[in-house]
Amino acid sequence: MVLRRFAWPYGGQRASFCGSFTGWRECPMGLVGTEFQVVFDLPPGVYQYRFLVDGVWRCDDTKPVVHDEYGLISNEVLVTLVENNTHLAVQQELSSPRRMNMDEGIILTTMPPEPSPQNSGVQIAIFRHRVSEILLHSTIYDVVPVSSKIAILDGRLPVKQAFNIMHDEGLALVPLWDDGQGTITGMLTASDFVLILRKLQRNIRVLGHEELEMHSVSAWKEAKLQYYGGADVAAMQRRPLVHVKDSDNLREVALTIIQNEISSVPIFKSSTDTSGMPLLNLASLPGILKFVCSKLQEWHEGFPILQNQIGSIPIGTWSPHTGRTSNRQLRTSRLSAPLISCLDFLLEDRVSSIPIVDDNGSLLDVYSLSDIMALAKNDVYTRIELEQVTVEHALELQYQVNGRRDCHTCLSTSTLLEVLEQLSVPGVRRLVVIEPMTRFVQGIISSRDAMKFLLG
Repeated sequence: MVLRRFAWPYGGQRASFCGSFTGWRECPMGLVGTEFQVVFDLPPGVYQYRFLVDGVWRCDDTKPVVHDEYGLISNEVLVTLVENNTHLAVQQELSSPRRMNMDEGIILTTMPPEPSPQNSGVQIAIFRHRVSEILLHSTIYDVVPVSSKIAILDGRLPVKQAFNIMHDEGLALVPLWDDGQGTITGMLTASDFVLILRKLQRNIRVLGHEELEMHSVSAWKEAKLQYYGGADVAAMQRRPLVHVKDSDNLREVALTIIQNEISSVPIFKSSTDTSGMPLLNLASLPGILKFVCSKLQEWHEGFPILQNQIGSIPIGTWSPHTGRTSNRQLRTSRLSAPLISCLDFLLEDRVSSIPIVDDNGSLLDVYSLSDIMALAKNDVYTRIELEQVTVEHALELQYQVNGRRDCHTCLSTSTLLEVLEQLSVPGVRRLVVIEPMTRFVQGIISSRDAMKFLLG
């Protein structure tokens, strides 16, 4: 149990308190100095509460608020054990001194001070709890269009033809159909194209055209283990196809994508529905993030954490120059670097892109794993050697095929809400954090980083 103190410091003649943990029954508050107070011994959890001041229901607008299904507003608090010391929990809620001005019964308060680290942590925990509730009560039907088309490739197709189709259709990944099993058994991705090119570069004059003309996608998938052996790869390839069911909630879907470090996951019909194609669609983090943002638009005023700058929030991968620590090293590449080294970074780190910088570390462009598909146009890969191709040359090929593009960026002073809204835009998978004047790369925030932060 944790002692939790609740206070109303904004004046009045009498005040009562009620909360979800009191069954919404009124409890009298005592006047201590200039504020009304009450203390409860509570188990850890998330609770809602309100104040009744001089017969009028009030909420403290400097604390997190939540709207219920009827539109009523309540404050919300996360109660946690703090180093097993109940007194610390009480101290954490002590109010900062505020000035009160009374004018004909209208209560005026000054702007609250910047949140302390402890309060920021509580805000994040409450915010994450609310996002989890949104996702737990939503299904894939909330993010997947009612009517849409999805490309599927037969696993018997030759590798060359499959990658040409992917390039022509602008696809970075596509489900594979196994006619014998009558179901989707795998995914063909841009990573597969990279791995095939790396293998062919070792003996492209002898096997290049034959491998791509004769080998089917299924044969390539089966032979992948012997080409790229190793316990980790073997374990990854022997597992069943990662997928979700249409009955799964969005939190389960998002966690499946994050935990398996994939960009999209196939959605299968529930086991009770055995008619027709089992695949409904693909679910991706940007789609889920867009759904979350649409909900946050209704409640953003109740979550101050959304207005915090991302430079103060544990999200993304950051350069050591910023003084922040990250679980993953921030990698960048130069235009003169060999393309193969850039691709190796992407595969080893299991990330989808790498910022390209100049000698001063300023952002020039971003090379994404899906950009490798530009080499499939007119069989360019058969006429080059990856060891000899620079990042600059690869980007030029990309521009020739798909045209130049803008880099999606943000600043360390951008708010969390601004970043989430940018990442929810279709086609925006990541934001490079740059300094405003020099464009020096400070960090990178992907849609996966954002969803990991939201889910905790």
